Amino acid sequence: MRSPEIVEPTPAAVERALDSGDGLLRLAPTWVPRSFLVPGRRLKLHPRDVYALGAHRGGIDERWLGSTTPAANEGAPPDEGLSYVVGPDGRFTLRDAIAVAGERIIGREVMARYGGWPVYAKFFDNLGPIPHHLHQRAAHAAAVGRAPKPEAYYFPPQLNAQEHRFPYTFFGLEPGTTREALRRCLERWAEGDNGVLELSRAYRLRPGSGWLVPAGILHAPGTLVTYEPQWASDVFAMFQSMVEDRPVPWSLLVKDVPPEHHHDLDYLVDLVDWEANLDPAFKAHHYLEPIPVAPSASEGYVDRWVVYGRIDGQALLLARELTVRPGASLVLRDGAASCLVAVQGRGTLNGQPVETPVVIRYGELTWDEWFVSAAAAQAGVTVRNTGSEDLVLLRYFGPETLPDVPEVGTAR
Repeated sequence: MRSPEIVEPTPAAVERALDSGDGLLRLAPTWVPRSFLVPGRRLKLHPRDVYALGAHRGGIDERWLGSTTPAANEGAPPDEGLSYVVGPDGRFTLRDAIAVAGERIIGREVMARYGGWPVYAKFFDNLGPIPHHLHQRAAHAAAVGRAPKPEAYYFPPQLNAQEHRFPYTFFGLEPGTTREALRRCLERWAEGDNGVLELSRAYRLRPGSGWLVPAGILHAPGTLVTYEPQWASDVFAMFQSMVEDRPVPWSLLVKDVPPEHHHDLDYLVDLVDWEANLDPAFKAHHYLEPIPVAPSASEGYVDRWVVYGRIDGQALLLARELTVRPGASLVLRDGAASCLVAVQGRGTLNGQPVETPVVIRYGELTWDEWFVSAAAAQAGVTVRNTGSEDLVLLRYFGPETLPDVPEVGTAR
């Protein structure tokens, strides 16, 4: 089924969409290309559609989930990256729906504090590693009118049967690295590989685990398919000049830097959170193992924290993985809005179908992605596994919306 026509998101149209899903909003897949990366082709997008937006835009290697944030891609249409609600009247963006009925969809507190949905998640999937880069902290992002971008990673086992070329991620800088050493890497930008990875440390990635990555930390993500809850921003600065013999343009280092600092190497080096990057116990402070929310396996389901912890004292990024055995059901009472996506199996949510697709054509609708409104989350969502295999749902939440958030390092 192809996407219906775009319609005006009137209050009545938004209410009909919410009522038709019993408090859940069906979302269409949101595909995003990256011109500087090579797609890994594991996101279930049909092979003929990987370059559906044209080779000049790059291959599609990301799927954004519950997004009210446009992608900061050169040459992109204004709605690239925005999720669309599919309702009885047609489709409209989730951002517009929240502008019309924000308190019912995302909750009164989140709407009052942020004026909208301040987070989103994505799957990203690349054949090779991503260049060593960081996302600007608050002050540096504000200098270009943007928001900072803390993020977190979880590697779903269902999407990672094939690990591809480099299942390792470089994080941070080797303790003892100096500002002068990083500055010299920027000075060598036009000479080929500037050697920035020689200053960092790689960690082997394992499906079923994850990492919490605050803004300001250098990282070069490896080739596992990654579920990435993050703040609603698309700022970044690439610090690596060449990846697998592919040059990285200087423009990707300074795209979110004030023009007067585009060649100010000291300013660029200051983008780095030096204390966090040089942390000798980096893994202990950032590595995530799943933590069960409650001992419920005997009831036919297990809900686990997969993204948790605090950044600057706040639980900004939160995600859980729900596994429901065949024939089992439960009433999910999170009490807070979430966006969920199915990565295995099929079933129902408040009677609405949820099903993991095998192959998706570009522009085609699926039944795997739903936004659970705050009202529905408070009333309780009935989840049933109607298939013959486990039903596995990933869902992320707004900041500071759930109680009893575990600390990093508390998994056993």
